[in-house]
Amino acid sequence: MRHWRSSDERTRLLQVVQPTLIGLIDGTISTLAPIFAAAYAAGPRTALLVGLAAALGAAISMGMSEALSDDGAITGRGSAVARGLLTGGATFVGGTAHALPFLIGDRETALAVAYAVVSVELVLIAVVRQRYLQVPWFGSLVQVTLGGIVVTVVGILVGHA
Repeated sequence: MRHWRSSDERTRLLQVVQPTLIGLIDGTISTLAPIFAAAYAAGPRTALLVGLAAALGAAISMGMSEALSDDGAITGRGSAVARGLLTGGATFVGGTAHALPFLIGDRETALAVAYAVVSVELVLIAVVRQRYLQVPWFGSLVQVTLGGIVVTVVGILVGHA
């Protein structure tokens, strides 16, 4: 990891980028299995409702986890409430983005759009990791894509059970 040019950049990384990135990764990846399982087992409306419930539940859980795990006093990570809100908000956005295509009534069309949205989300995560954490872009893309594929396959298998 490169040396930070200033303490302001390091502070921004610890207090804003890292909690937001954690939320975006968790929201994007953790909600894939329930959404795709519901889509295959019960159809688009159920997938939408399961996706929204999963995104809200994950957002609350991740926000609380971030806020309660470190008050910021010792680590310098800033306000626990601010980090919790950032993490929870990003988790909700990441989980909701690929649930919204299931507003489309046709399951196959909704699935195709959802897969495209997930692809964009994973590329965005790789770009943010490359930009702020200096992770090589291609390696980052491979890592987040493999995680997404594993969770998606779990959802598809459960949905076809």
